[in-house]
Amino acid sequence: MAESPVSGVTFRKIETNGINMRIAMAGDSGPLVLLVHGWPESWYSWRHQLTGLSAAGFRVVAPDMRGYGETDQPQDVAEYDMAKLTADMVGVL
Repeated sequence: MAESPVSGVTFRKIETNGINMRIAMAGDSGPLVLLVHGWPESWYSWRHQLTGLSAAGFRVVAPDMRGYGETDQPQDVAEYDMAKLTADMVGVL
């Protein structure tokens, strides 16, 4: 996996809800903050919030959503409904 272009942010791959997701993480303690992007963005849209929130004492996670970046990209459009996307985020948590 590539190294993060943002100091203090690391990547990890997790398996959840039947797909592999890349998540960007910052901070190692404190309450968890989950940052979720929309179309057509990626974890990188949250780069300033990742570092700012971690500096404020939070543990922060921003995944590449299903179909984006280095997260799996299912071909069937039915794999992108709100129930699947919600289950992905529950799996991240």
